[in-house]
Amino acid sequence: MKNTELSIIIPAYNEEKRLRGSLEEIKDTAGAIFSSVELIVVDDGSTDGTMSIAEEFIPACENSGTVCRVIRIPENRGKGYAVKMGMLEATGELALMTDADLSAPIEELERLVLLMKDENADVVIGSRGLSSSDVRIHQPRYREYGGKVFNFLVRGIMSLPYRDTQCGFKLFRTLTCRRIFEKQRIHRFAFDVEVLFIAGRAGLKVVEEPVIWRHSDGSKVNMLTDSIRTFCELIHIRWNNFRGLYKI
Repeated sequence: MKNTELSIIIPAYNEEKRLRGSLEEIKDTAGAIFSSVELIVVDDGSTDGTMSIAEEFIPACENSGTVCRVIRIPENRGKGYAVKMGMLEATGELALMTDADLSAPIEELERLVLLMKDENADVVIGSRGLSSSDVRIHQPRYREYGGKVFNFLVRGIMSLPYRDTQCGFKLFRTLTCRRIFEKQRIHRFAFDVEVLFIAGRAGLKVVEEPVIWRHSDGSKVNMLTDSIRTFCELIHIRWNNFRGLYKI
């Protein structure tokens, strides 16, 4: 049996309004690049029709090179937890994490794949923070400012060199990166930072690549409470590392 070439993990929390259209777009675009694609929708305890829409999409993938799988988390555990569950279930040689709103267009996938091959990288992360990034629709100014402050903290506290750790468009080489997600402990906003920190500790090659990005309304982030929580999570990552929890 031929191995799956690409798994695409889509964490979803109350995404009934845009999930169906996003899945269609992902299936068509990824299917034109890869002969075998696995879509993994991880429903993070949604209270709307997200789960039903994801399950209804399964038959739409029949007789194509794409398979759709749905993982249900009974209660909301956070995007990081949903991504971890999807990544640990992925069977593809490569695994893409993408947001359901497709703020980074799925067409950017091909460029990340080519770069991964050219650079022999283990991880390629989409970035809105590089000089050549193409941000076509900006976030509200207070959120952009908050993002810059957060990146400053990440670079200072975590000693990570990346200009944007939070863009929800990241490509992983599954065989070498599964161990990252096995060690992941942060389940909410700072999980991206933790994943990249563990990758660095493991000696994996991470490349940051500018992408097209358009802000989409409907964010679940609360700037005040989530900012405080996220700062605490950065300290928690440092503490986990001190305790030796990220040794691979």
